Parts: sequence; structure tokens; C-alpha cells
Amino acid sequence: MLGESWESAADAAFRAEVRDWLAVRLAGPHAAAKGAGGPGREGEAVEARRAWERELGAGGWIGIGWPPSASYAPSASDDPGGRRVSLSQQVVWAEEYARADAPARVGHIGENLLAPTLLTHGTPAQQDRFLSGVARGEVLWCQGYSEPGAGSDLAGIRTTAVRDGGGRGAGAYRVTGQKVWTSLAREADWCFVLARTDPAASGHRGLSFLLVPMDQAAAGRIEVRPIRQMSGTSEFNEVFFDGAIAEEVVGGEGNGWAVATSLLGLERGVSTLAQQVGFQRELSALLAAAGPSLDPELRSRLVRLWSELHVMRWNALRTLGSSARTDPGAPSVAKLLWGGWHQRLGELAMQIRGAAATVGEGVWDGSYQLPALQAQFLFSRADTIYGGSDEIQRNIIAERVLGLPRETRGSR
Repeated sequence: MLGESWESAADAAFRAEVRDWLAVRLAGPHAAAKGAGGPGREGEAVEARRAWERELGAGGWIGIGWPPSASYAPSASDDPGGRRVSLSQQVVWAEEYARADAPARVGHIGENLLAPTLLTHGTPAQQDRFLSGVARGEVLWCQGYSEPGAGSDLAGIRTTAVRDGGGRGAGAYRVTGQKVWTSLAREADWCFVLARTDPAASGHRGLSFLLVPMDQAAAGRIEVRPIRQMSGTSEFNEVFFDGAIAEEVVGGEGNGWAVATSLLGLERGVSTLAQQVGFQRELSALLAAAGPSLDPELRSRLVRLWSELHVMRWNALRTLGSSARTDPGAPSVAKLLWGGWHQRLGELAMQIRGAAATVGEGVWDGSYQLPALQAQFLFSRADTIYGGSDEIQRNIIAERVLGLPRETRGSR
């Protein structure tokens, strides 16, 4: 899947540089973090992965697609101006990173979601303040969107933010409410929160995009509670805000819906190509576990998964084109493709293992450990829900691309 013949000489040279850099760093002091983290394992080796994030920042590998700016640009010791690479080289970096089995990024949300949002909607002062910490790999972020009564339907958000009367200035707010399914909330230094700043407004009106520091637990303003999943891990969290202070609003008060929806489209960009390298690794592991004497029907399903994975890659590459990047349905199509594919992979893995799929490992020492394929299957049940459910993605395609009538609220 990597290094196709159409790759330019410059891209091929860049690929070699990336491979060499990763090989050296992952064989040194960061070797213990190799392969750590990933879906369903976000709590794994967090400190080692934070150190790796700082290594990436020192090497100038964070924010390589950001536009130049002396104040926040990533910089490397041999390139004080920071790395500036083409879109195709961003794809190369993402693919080689995944191929090297490098640690799952704890800075993903800051680099790939917050940063492009600030570059589009933030003020120069906000970009200067927040992007440099992300570029250095020193400041981690989490996302405060979903709520118990407002998951994929963000217009139903109830978390409120009111002007603070405590003398902190006209730009300060007090945030009160609950967020759920918040990845990396225990590790994050900051959270971008979608909250209602106009209590008289409803739906998508009256929402604002706020930046909230997470170090307010000692004051009783923020509480993070891990959510234990059926896989036994706690990748997601509930976050409770009780008058938490937020001094930054992005895009202006009341414009949070436009900011939030533009951010959701960023979740399915270059990083999806790296995700597909991980999928390829999982598929290869399943092929090895299946063996040569596999039932013909199961073998046929493996071939189908293989071909669908290639279609996903071609679609992802297509959506990086200038015209496709403005297609409102492209992110939803990508989410539908990979969410369903990964679920089917997990289901097939359990069928191939047969009765062994019902038994865990490590029972003898009292710690019931799930083998990798079992953990993958259980976590994949959420693939068609988190990041926007399949139902919502199909509604977006129907309404914004096909021009069909909007769904009547309350008809579900």
C-alpha cells in the first residue's frame, strides 16, 4: 500500500528521511513506547507517550502542514524555520509513522483538531498563545462536545457558560454542565468546550466554542470520571464542569456551531490514511491467525475486507484534492466506510477463532486479560457510534449533498 510507483522523487526522498528518523528514535530511549496506545488502549504508557510527543516536537514533526508563522511554527535543531512539507508528504509522514508502529499520539487532538480550528477561526493572539505549546509536544488537549442527551446531535447541548462576575475581565465565563466520551480527559491540559452562552436561544443558535484549562480539579470546578467499557479499558471519560473558568472564546460568542462543525470535518483528513495502515496491520494479523485451511466462505469475506480497505485508501486520497475537500459529504462518507469496515473485521476475527473467542487469557493469575483480537472486536462495537453515528452521517449526506428534506426532530 505504501510507496507507489507514481510517487515523486522528492516524496520518495522524504519517505526515506522519515523512515530513518523514526527507526533511530524508536530504537533508542523511546523503544519501550513503541506500539503503545491505540483504539481501546489510550491509557497505556501515557508518560512514555508524552515524552515521545516532546521528541516529535523537538524534531519539528508536529504541525508540518501548518502555514508558516515565526511565533508558533514547529522547529527542528537542523531547521530553525520549522518543517514545511507538501500535502503528499504529509500523507507520507502519516503512513510511515503508522508503519513504524510508533506510539499512538497523545497530542492528536491538539495538532489535528484544535490547531486547524484556531488557524481558521482564532485570533492571532490565540494562535500565538496555544499553538506553540502544541508544536513543542508539551500541551495536550481534549474535546468537550458530546453530552448524555446530546451525542451526535450537538444542537441539544445543555452545558452553559455565563459571563463571570468575579472580576476576571469581560472575556471570562463560568462553565457548568457535563460532557461524556471525552478521550484523554485525564491527561489533557486544556479542553475545547461547546457550551450554550445564550440561554434564550435553542438548537444550534447561541452556542460558543470555549477553551477551558483542565487544572481546576483542586478548586472543585472540574471532575473527570473514567468510563469502564466492556473491553475492560477506560479510554473515555465523563467530565463535570461546576463553574469552571474559561477566558477564551474562539470565533466570537454565539458562533460556536460554525466553529464546531468545521472542526468535525477535520477529524477525517490525512490522519485517516495512517489509520488505514493500522487497519492493514490488523487484517494481516487476522490472515496469519486464520491459516491456509480456512473455510471458503470465511476466506471470501477476508478477500472482501482486503479489497474494501484499498477502496478506502483510494477514497481518502481522492478527498485530499482541492474540490473534494470542500465536499460537505466527504467526511461522512469516510466515517461510514471505516466504521463499518472495522466492525466487520472484528466480527470475522471472532468467527475465525471459533470457540476460543469466548475464552480470555491470564485467568490463572487472577487477571482476566483479553487477547488482542478479542479486545479489537469489543472496542469496534463503538466504531459506528463515536465520532458521529452512522445515522447522523447518512442524514448529513442526504440533506447537504442530495438535497433531501431535513429529518423531522423527534421522529426517531
